[in-house]
Order: sequence, then C-alpha cells, then structure tokens
Amino acid sequence: MEKALWYLIAGSHGGENRARIVRLLDERPRNANRLADDLDVDYNTVRHHLDKLTDHDVVETGGDEYGKLYFPTDRFERNRETFEEITRHL
Repeated sequence: MEKALWYLIAGSHGGENRARIVRLLDERPRNANRLADDLDVDYNTVRHHLDKLTDHDVVETGGDEYGKLYFPTDRFERNRETFEEITRHL
C-alpha cells in the first residue's frame, strides 16, 4: 500500500486531485457526482481518479451503481500515516 500511495499521490499526474478526493471522503462518504461538485472538477475526471483509487484499494464502494458511495478502505486506514507524510510534501 505504501508504494501505491506514493505512486498515486506523489508520483503521477493528478495526485493532488486524488489527495483532495481522499480528504473529502474522510469527512463523509460521497458519490462521484457530489465529489465533482465539491471539488469543482469535471465528473469524468473524478471518475478516472476514483477508478485508480479503487484499483489500488485506497477507496471502496457501497450502494447501487448510480448512487454508489465511496469510502476509504480499512487497508488505507492502516496506512494513513504514509498518506499524511506524502501530502505534507505536495
């Protein structure tokens, strides 16, 4: 997970938006549409980042396809300190 977080947040284009998504999901679960609105980012951009975060087990979903909500995973929570370290350098 540590390598995945470094890659997703610090090592690739879009890392800042991914960190912003994770921060918002820390506050409360949201769907992709709400995230796009809250971040003032295009919906398709948010979907792309959510797909990457889901593929690397940083976030997971719950609910039906249309309104599914995203949450940080337990695995991410166990590696939160790494995320905090990475985002201090952004």
